[in-house]
Amino acid sequence: MSRRLFVSVDLPPALSDAVAAAQDTLPDADSLRFTDPAQAHVTLTFLGDTEPDRVDAVTDAVERAVADADTGPFSVTVGGLGAFPSHEYISVLWTGVEEGASSLERLHEAVERETTALGFDAAYHDYTPHVTLARMDDARGKAAVRETLREADPTVGTFTAEEVRLKESTLDETGPTYETVASVDL
Repeated sequence: MSRRLFVSVDLPPALSDAVAAAQDTLPDADSLRFTDPAQAHVTLTFLGDTEPDRVDAVTDAVERAVADADTGPFSVTVGGLGAFPSHEYISVLWTGVEEGASSLERLHEAVERETTALGFDAAYHDYTPHVTLARMDDARGKAAVRETLREADPTVGTFTAEEVRLKESTLDETGPTYETVASVDL
């Protein structure tokens, strides 16, 4: 049975309340599905369904990517609000990376280079480091969400990124749960 994998830099548990507070700035729209603040992370690349016998090769690829990016531990500041793909058509609401984006971009490029060499698909969009706060299922509440995007500017906080994680995402009726498969120190 395949495993749904992604590579990330996780926010520390100490910032969970601040992520929840950023979510609280969003309107109470029926169309919003909020993420679990305790699972907050910045995705470097999404790999998708992966056969179990490839997990070791993926772990090795992440190790090579971290060595190649050579960022060492670095400071990450998270805050503000944004939407993908645009403020006109909103599917994801996020808080952005205000400091540390260039290091996250270097890690993303290195991880993607190594994983595409293994046959995984490259991202189909430009990389924007962010923490997903909510997904918007339909247009109910869109006007209130857009107003919030214009007016709110939450600060989540700063942390030191010390490792990159290969994670497994398991989907069920309550949403995704994430389990760390491997960690690589920066």
